[in-house]
Amino acid sequence: MVTPAVEPTHGCARCGDPVPPGVGLCERCNPLGLRDVAASQVHGTVFVAVALAIVILAVVARLAVSGAGPFPATLGDIAPADGGLAITLMVTNEGASVGQTTCRIHDPVDQGGGPSAFVVSPRIEPGATATFRVTVTEFGSIGRAFAVECRTP
Repeated sequence: MVTPAVEPTHGCARCGDPVPPGVGLCERCNPLGLRDVAASQVHGTVFVAVALAIVILAVVARLAVSGAGPFPATLGDIAPADGGLAITLMVTNEGASVGQTTCRIHDPVDQGGGPSAFVVSPRIEPGATATFRVTVTEFGSIGRAFAVECRTP
């Protein structure tokens, strides 16, 4: 006795009835026999949506920080502090909107090869100067001449 070959099947995407490979919906769920969406179409649509979301987030981020800075900065007094140095910074926001910046304090003699300390300024109103004190440990506790650079975001 010969047994008939059993064709592989999987469940219909809507109701779970068995359907042959390559078919997503059974005859009852798709009476007109419309073609299913190809996997490449689904993946392409998701890729376009993710790319569009990234572009929108980049534009929103750029608009959020536009108008802030540049941030010229000067160093005030430097004094030994708990395991490091207490440095006073004066940072000015020359932009048209409120902003915050990251400042790099370094030894100008090292030509960028020595240690640097990075500090974040408080939020600074447009045209205002913020004076704040930070403690840095990257240089030890011996004061010397330092340079400061604050970047526009």
